[in-house]
Amino acid sequence: MDKDQLKEVIPHYLAMLAIVFGVLALLPLVVEGLSFWIELLIVAVIVFGYQAVTVQLGVAPSRWERE
Repeated sequence: MDKDQLKEVIPHYLAMLAIVFGVLALLPLVVEGLSFWIELLIVAVIVFGYQAVTVQLGVAPSRWERE
C-alpha cells in the first residue's frame, strides 16, 4: 500500500473508531445491563458494516470500491 492509499483510508478508520467509541459510550444510557458479548457483537457489526455503508453512500476510498 502506498502513501496515497494510506492517506485515503486513515480518515475512514478514525471515523470508524470514533463511531465505535461513541456507540459504546451511549449504549449504557439507552440499555442497561448489556453483556460483554452483546457489546462485542455491536462492535463487529459496526466494523464490518462500515465499509459496505460507505461504498453504498459513495464516500468510500477507491481501494474499497474495487474490492
